[in-house]
Amino acid sequence: MKISFQQMMPRWMRLFGAAALALGVMATSAAAQAATLTIGGKNFTEQLILSEMTAQYLRSKGYDVELKNGLGSVVMRQGMESQQLDVVWEYTGTSLIVYNKVTEKLDPQQTYERVKELDGRIGLVWLNPAALNNTYAFAMPGKIAREEGIDTVSQLIDKFRSNPKMQFAFDMEFVGRSDGLEPMEQLYDFHLARSNIKQMDPGLVYTALRNEQIDAGLVYTSDGRNKGFDLKVLADDKGFFPAYAATPVVRKEVLDANPALADELNALSAKINDENMRDMNAQVDIDHRAVSRVASEFLKQEGLVP
Repeated sequence: MKISFQQMMPRWMRLFGAAALALGVMATSAAAQAATLTIGGKNFTEQLILSEMTAQYLRSKGYDVELKNGLGSVVMRQGMESQQLDVVWEYTGTSLIVYNKVTEKLDPQQTYERVKELDGRIGLVWLNPAALNNTYAFAMPGKIAREEGIDTVSQLIDKFRSNPKMQFAFDMEFVGRSDGLEPMEQLYDFHLARSNIKQMDPGLVYTALRNEQIDAGLVYTSDGRNKGFDLKVLADDKGFFPAYAATPVVRKEVLDANPALADELNALSAKINDENMRDMNAQVDIDHRAVSRVASEFLKQEGLVP
């Protein structure tokens, strides 16, 4: 008997996901409707920008769009599988490891091809990836990393072994993810006790690093605050983190009902890369500009909207 993604989840998570979707992701239609799209997004800056940008872009193309962002990864995936979301931006590494439980090491192209094939079996179509690899990294306050000559994760772990009271900050998902802390501890041969770990909103990790309130923290490589807050992003010298290429993912029946949609989203994806996304993230997180304004200006600058 085939077991669905939802059935494999703990009962509390299924209930939470259902409640969250009932409140925040009410379906405009369970079935695909031509020219009516529900766009989902996760709950961090880059995803807020990508989902807002996509909504504005597709409205300019004549689609009726509903935007449902601010979701956790599992809830967003559940929304796609239950036909309550039509279009999302997902990361190849997340689908490979978290949703499809693939543990073998794959290069970026292999990762994309594998998730495209596996998710295609359940009617989720991966379009062309952007030149945006928003993978995880460990970072330290830049001043401290330079003073202590720390450039790699291995060097950070060596420091931890001599100072086991160090504090590490993570977002709420990473500690429990299958591609998260536990397998990283195994590869780098270290273990963090509960007293070493602080879990917080992703944005607060950057602030805590800037203020030297923690010794190291988990960051996203495409986040503009890495440069803006003078953080030292450490090299993943043992190659733990997989590729996380940001890619539009659309339900197949939605593409079938909207023949131009794939080309339109691929045109958007082709304009997004590491550099311009870091700039947009910085505008929101450091300059405190509105997500909608940053997204609108990018679309106009790239000639994607009038």
